[in-house]
Formats: sequence, structure tokens, C-alpha cells
Amino acid sequence: MRTSHERGIAEVTITVESTIKFPYKRSLGPVIGPFMTALAEQRFIAIRSGSRVICPPLEWDPETAAELPRDFVDVGPAGTVCTWSWVSRPTEQHPLDRPFAFALIKLDGADTALTHVVDVESIDQMSTGMRVAPRWRAERLGHITDVEAFVPGEEAITVNGGVPGEPVTMMSYDASITYKIPVSDNTIKAHEATAQGRLVGLKCPVCERIYARDRGFCPIDTVELTDDHEVELPQRGVVTSYTIITPVQYPGQTETEPFSRVMVLIDEIDVVMMYQPLVDVPVEDVRIGMRVAVVWASEAEKADAGRPGNLVGWMPTGEPDNTDPSLANRIM
Repeated sequence: MRTSHERGIAEVTITVESTIKFPYKRSLGPVIGPFMTALAEQRFIAIRSGSRVICPPLEWDPETAAELPRDFVDVGPAGTVCTWSWVSRPTEQHPLDRPFAFALIKLDGADTALTHVVDVESIDQMSTGMRVAPRWRAERLGHITDVEAFVPGEEAITVNGGVPGEPVTMMSYDASITYKIPVSDNTIKAHEATAQGRLVGLKCPVCERIYARDRGFCPIDTVELTDDHEVELPQRGVVTSYTIITPVQYPGQTETEPFSRVMVLIDEIDVVMMYQPLVDVPVEDVRIGMRVAVVWASEAEKADAGRPGNLVGWMPTGEPDNTDPSLANRIM
């Protein structure tokens, strides 16, 4: 969790930052494929469109939308900066880990500009009209990042290194997005309770319905629920619904075998705990009506997790199943 202050207010807003990352693959086609293959060979190619030379090459004429003949021509490698923008605080998604410039660079022999990075020590070294040349990577895969950056000067910095043995036809990369969400006081209190080995809820003073601790309000009576409405919840229940998840292997995925997530209706009250882990139960044995109880982390597990105590999941009690047919409708 991260804390942040806004506009000098003493109140602290707590947020959780999460990153979703997933692999992506696309075919490059008959124009971008040769362009990427040329990059792996430390060359730039463009395509002729009438009297113009377009780089990066396009499949279609941008003015007439007509398909262009595959009339490729080498350009560069040096070029001229047409315009630029300075990045003073790079993030992990930027190509360099130090301040740099994004620039539109018109390579020698081309009539259009490509976007790339110019690596200089300070913003004072950047100017429109400056001459730059590519600094190639030693290991080239057929990607625009085969050019590590452009640098001031006329001569390309070439490097002998591994290149694809065949024409580049596919491009793979990891797409990712990072986002922040605010954490409510009720969510914090719910986590504090589980750290103490407790399940707690909030009871509406009007309709007396009980909700999970992180809800914060009664949607029926539009009443805010606070610490004064907190109640202890039983640590036993019954499975009302479930889903079996077959893991897709992506960066960061730790699961390799199918696993279950269950809805648990807490005993004696009208609260359903959603998407709970089921412990030591093969997926083929998961069923509606199974009687379960909370399993808390041991002290050793808490230490391994690097955080305070937490709810590991739910485990069958061995009692006979609840055969009430209405259980299947209890998911909220």
C-alpha cells in the first residue's frame, strides 16, 4: 500500500497499486515484416509511394488508400530531428532509465519521420534540426527496440551480435497496465480482523441485515455502517456455488493445476463470502452443500508470506452435506 497527501490536507489516502501483465503476439505482414527484418540487420528500409519515400513503410498510400507496390529502398541510417519532447522522469515502461527525448526523426533519403528515442546527457543538448544516428543493440530480434537509441552525430554505432536466422514474421511482447485504487477504512478493518484470526461483519441498524466488513453501507436502507455496527461472524459455513479455474500460463502465473473458488454462506447469518479458496480438496470433489470451516495461517506461514496473519481458505469439516436445493441460488 502507498499513502499520498493531496492539496496539503492532513487526511491520508491509502491506495493499492496493481499491475496486470499479459503476453501478446501479432503477425507483421508483408511490409512491417521486412522492415523489422532489416532492423535486425542494422538497416532501415522505406517504401516508395509515387515520388515520396515513406519510413516506416506502409502497406497503403496514406493519401489515396491504394495498396502500395513492394518497392522497398534503404534509407538513413543518420537523420535529422524534426521535433522532440523531453522525458525528465522515465517510468519502468520507458525505453531508457534516465532522462531522454522522444523525437520525430527524418532519416536521410526519406520524406516522412519515424518516432524514436534520442539519448543525450541533458535537455540542453537537444534541438530541432540536430543530426542523429542509431546506436544498435548487440542482440537484435527484429523489433523497433533493436535501435537502443539515436545519438548525436552522423555515424551509426553498429555492433556484431545475434540476429534472427530467418525473416521476421511475428512480434511478441508483454502488454501491461498499472492502476491504483483507494482503500476504504472498512477494507482496512476487515484485513486487521483477519490478521487477528477473526471474521467480522457489519449489521444494519435499520433492517438488521449483516454484510461483510468491507461493505461500508447498507444498500437497502442507504445507511453508513461504521465500527459501531461491527459483529463477529461464525467461522463455519456451507458451499453455495463454485467455479473451477484452469490456469493460463502468463508472466507471473504461479498456479499450474486447476483450482477452485467457492461461495461460502456463513452459518446462522445471511452473509456469503465470495470467491474463497478451498483447501486440500481435489477439483472433482468440490460440490454445493459441502460443509466447511476457516483455516488460518500458521505462524510459519505468516512469516513466509511476509505479512500479518491471513485467511488461508476453507476446509471441509467432514459433516454431512447440506442438501437444501435453494443453496445454488445463494451467490451474494
